[in-house]
Amino acid sequence: MIERILYNAQIVTLNPAQPRATALAIGGGRILAVGDDDTIRALAGADTVLEDVEGRPIIPGLTDAHIHWEGVAHSLAHVDVFEVPSKDEALRRVAERAQRTPPGEWIVGQGWSQAYWADSSFPTAADLDTVAPHHPVYLSAKSGHAAWVNSAALRAAGLTANTPDPPGASLHRDASGRLTGLLLEAPAMVLVERKIPPMTPEQTADLMAEAQRKAWAAGLTGIHDFDDPSCLIALQLLRERGELGLRVVKNINDPYIEHAHALGIRWGFGDEWLRIGGLKIFADGALGPRTAAMIAPYEGEPDNTGIVVTDKEQMYEWVSRASAAGLPSTIHAIGDRAVHDVLDVYEAVRQEEAARGIPPQARRHRIEHVQLVHPDDVGRLGELQIIASMQPIHATSDWEMADRYWGARARLGYNARLQQEAGAVLAFGSDAPVEPFEPLMGIYAAVTRRRPDGSPGPDGWYPEQRLDVDTTLRAYTQGPAYAAGLERALGMLAPGFLADLVMLDRDLFALPPDELLTVRVLGTMVGGVWRWRASD
Repeated sequence: MIERILYNAQIVTLNPAQPRATALAIGGGRILAVGDDDTIRALAGADTVLEDVEGRPIIPGLTDAHIHWEGVAHSLAHVDVFEVPSKDEALRRVAERAQRTPPGEWIVGQGWSQAYWADSSFPTAADLDTVAPHHPVYLSAKSGHAAWVNSAALRAAGLTANTPDPPGASLHRDASGRLTGLLLEAPAMVLVERKIPPMTPEQTADLMAEAQRKAWAAGLTGIHDFDDPSCLIALQLLRERGELGLRVVKNINDPYIEHAHALGIRWGFGDEWLRIGGLKIFADGALGPRTAAMIAPYEGEPDNTGIVVTDKEQMYEWVSRASAAGLPSTIHAIGDRAVHDVLDVYEAVRQEEAARGIPPQARRHRIEHVQLVHPDDVGRLGELQIIASMQPIHATSDWEMADRYWGARARLGYNARLQQEAGAVLAFGSDAPVEPFEPLMGIYAAVTRRRPDGSPGPDGWYPEQRLDVDTTLRAYTQGPAYAAGLERALGMLAPGFLADLVMLDRDLFALPPDELLTVRVLGTMVGGVWRWRASD
């Protein structure tokens, strides 16, 4: 039964058989027909809702293919130090929270980066001690690969100058060997993080409901999550409450993969609302703390080639076993050494899969970020049919750091166009809460290679790497759908597809690139239901 008809619209279907239309019919959460106003309106029944959208553009629903959803939800309750312009401002915000927090309780925040400060040196525990001497403080960096803690937090975790660095991580020390309060990479960060009292699943689910409304307002209808099982628990609670209104692909971080193997869980387990993705592994760190694994040292740091979080042999063992068990892998790789090693692993596993008669589309392996690629590796993602899961907003956010620490190598950094031309499927996201989960900001970044303030100039950073709107939109729709195994249900507005769509105030294809940031989301529909309207 046709429940709703949208007409008098400018519909971008992304369906090659019918690229544009003015009306569509919806029923049972799916699109039943697409065409012109007269044809589709003639299908209406007595109970069909006819909705004139007054000529507004409609596009397929947008998916964030790389997000930390529990982190996004928790950030709503934490101290906001996202991209603060100075260390003093971060300290001011911590001091303000300390004044209204009982002594001894934890203060948690996220989003600082010393790259935005005039003094770009790393902050210390002593800095935080001056404003919060009676509270343990834990502030994760914008990159998610470092944390800044105070002396009370170090004491709570039992960390001292004699504590050895955990494998694949670093407890930063000063010249005399004392801990500075900077923790580099997850194995070091977790030593303090695990002392923070966790939120209950119910509290997390409540925050997710709030975050979900913000996601709809941004035009998101789906996400691919990379957080721990506690995130899955909260998502299931939302589902039980009847409140889950985003399509979620839940990836499995490597500490938990043995549990998935024991249960026999395979890729795609679940349904069109909540389903299992692949095995998530960290190959290296990040550019911000200079822990991304490099073939050659960072500019100006001849002894620093980053941190290998998971070595090639371990990655191969995990990826090979997961593939045999029916799970693709999705591996974080930022530095050129990390990308190279991951590609070597995937090449070996592709050979195993071919020997077993498993085609590449049955194991949709991914590399997350693909931020710097060695010239010898440029075409390998396409050759191996590896999905390039990238975040356009990272390029514009990081360009100054990339130029400073990678020099001329940065020409091949953050280069989604190069991967697309080499035949790799693009799946775009935000890495929120590292960056805002605003897909229109990501589209602007991909098309212009500029920040909202116009930097680094009118042509953008390495302007030859700019993408067109069509390619970028497909990377927020069809690319994530393919990565999820849902390409026959999501990514275009066509009969039989899920009724997930976004209504905008202007046509993305008719605007000068500079105006893309001014486009507003007027409505977001998931499963045939308007989840958010601009008047809400």
